[in-house]
Amino acid sequence: MGSLCAIGEPLRVQGFAMAGAVVLPATEPEQVRRAWQSRPAGVEVVVLTPAAAAVLGTAVDEPGGPLSVVLPS
Repeated sequence: MGSLCAIGEPLRVQGFAMAGAVVLPATEPEQVRRAWQSRPAGVEVVVLTPAAAAVLGTAVDEPGGPLSVVLPS
């Protein structure tokens, strides 16, 4: 079974750790891109903050990549 990962501003993603998600805090665009590239193997779902999703754009649509979910604003 795959895992869950959350990427974005620390205050918006830190709670996902309590549910067992891998949390990759990132506030600056380069941090967001690095977090996306360094997500652990086997991650099937990535929760993104709206700001992180805006930085990544269509990169989240890579074939065979994880399902991406954007938190509401």
